[in-house]
Amino acid sequence: MREMSLNCVYELAKKDPRVVFIGSDLGPGTLSQMQKEMPERFFMEGVSEAHIIGMAAGLAKEGYIPYVNTIATFLTRRCFEQVAIDLCLHNLPVRLIANGGGVVYAPLGPTHLATEDIAILRSLPNMSIVAVTDADEMRRFMDKSLDHPGPLYIRLGKGSEPIISDTNHPFEIGKAIVMREPGDVLLISTGIMAHAALQAAEALTQSGINCGVLNMHTVKPLDEEAILHYAKRVKLLVTLEEHTLIGGLGSAVIETLVDKAFSSMPPVLRMGLPDRFTEEYGSQESMLENFGLGAESIVKSVKTKLNECVA
Repeated sequence: MREMSLNCVYELAKKDPRVVFIGSDLGPGTLSQMQKEMPERFFMEGVSEAHIIGMAAGLAKEGYIPYVNTIATFLTRRCFEQVAIDLCLHNLPVRLIANGGGVVYAPLGPTHLATEDIAILRSLPNMSIVAVTDADEMRRFMDKSLDHPGPLYIRLGKGSEPIISDTNHPFEIGKAIVMREPGDVLLISTGIMAHAALQAAEALTQSGINCGVLNMHTVKPLDEEAILHYAKRVKLLVTLEEHTLIGGLGSAVIETLVDKAFSSMPPVLRMGLPDRFTEEYGSQESMLENFGLGAESIVKSVKTKLNECVA
């Protein structure tokens, strides 16, 4: 997914002279072809994340469209003030490509786990947030990123995710994609959780619980129209996210239902990461399983919640 996003930056730069790339202490092979062909639009800075946000803001003020790339925790926790004041306050078209959203960097522990990045940036006016499902969807999204107004946070997975997106579904920032039509249950996922959502939906449907999947690749601006439309038709809404339950996709969905005074709001089950710093180290997959975000755990939780709703 990261490789695809950076390849797309290079392709966009070949077509549009406004595109520049700024990295923070990345590997020597990063976008080497772009560095060779367009050295005046390729910048590799040191371990100075706050600096590269200010640098990107300055370039954007001069008419460029900077694509900034480094680790997600460094772009959010470490650079919050610069992102807020330099980018969002001035509504500048800077694209933040964030490596390792969620628990990708599980071997490195809590200092590198971007488990609250969406919550941090959802709080900022003018910021848009996108987390695509796979590399193919990343390519379709990147074409749309160029002329998107204002700052944009692009949350990346690990890079080896299975391709589950469909080329027949055009990508539009802020518009969810129905991957499977709902019946009794609708799973609303963002980022790589779409894969587990599809597996769980299939298992639930085979057990007699007709279940759909809505790919909410854009967390902000949220596709409120889709949420309200499907909330009227299902017995249970489930949100799935590789993010803390505070302030992420689940919170955004609940806020939409409450703020729109939805009179017949269905029960909502929010599934995500607990409100604590992890003490576990391992792999992304093992950590998601431990937090109940594997397909089998999702199926079990949905069945339990449906039984509670009937009781």
